[in-house]
Amino acid sequence: MRDYPAMITEIDHVEPVPRRVRAVLGGKVVIDTTRALYVWEAPYYPQFYIPLEDVAPGVLVDEDHPQKLKRGTARRHALKVGDTERPAAARVYGEDAVAGLGDHVRFEWSSLDAWYEEDEQVFVHPRSPYVRVDALRSTRRIRVSLEGVTLAESSSPVLLFETGLPTRYYLNRTDLDFTHLAHSDTVTECPYKGQTSDYWSVRIGDALHQDLAWAYDFPRPGLGAIAGLVAFYNEKVDIELDGQEVPRPS
Repeated sequence: MRDYPAMITEIDHVEPVPRRVRAVLGGKVVIDTTRALYVWEAPYYPQFYIPLEDVAPGVLVDEDHPQKLKRGTARRHALKVGDTERPAAARVYGEDAVAGLGDHVRFEWSSLDAWYEEDEQVFVHPRSPYVRVDALRSTRRIRVSLEGVTLAESSSPVLLFETGLPTRYYLNRTDLDFTHLAHSDTVTECPYKGQTSDYWSVRIGDALHQDLAWAYDFPRPGLGAIAGLVAFYNEKVDIELDGQEVPRPS
């Protein structure tokens, strides 16, 4: 059961990227292009396919591993900059590739040290041009619990609506019962919200439920309404909104 709209972008959809895309490895800019393509390998977000001409000369090392893939024939390459080498970092597509992807390179995101859209760093994956993120203040009554233990209650949440994902409920820290929360060192990143500043696990009796809540003290511009607030994974806790149970996403 789902109470939010699903993604509608079809797999294998291809569109031009209107942004300058750069990526860095070992302190060297190895990708610099204004001609990248978005390719939706899954419906949730695209990947960048980079024209081979816009990859720095000499950084791609052919691993002599041709592959017959869904989008055409590709040869696997490593990335090498000085003493930094990343094996199986890229696939270079040949002339038989579909949708104009010939002579384009698909990089493993984590094989680069950092990616940039224009002059802003991007985390995890490219931002989808079809995703919208809205943070709206509300006076709806929310209760968060686990195994019958109340973790938070609020009548002033901020509801975060992100295309294709469950609604997230961000709460003031004064609305949480921190006697059940244990701070953790976990850090996660989001292409749309930025990097988390805090994570908490939940202790119920002798059981520790790892990393159920998080906060962004410094979210990306446009999402200042969630700064310093705390959200819980809908998938892992019980949430009531105005007395009605919110379905756990599957």
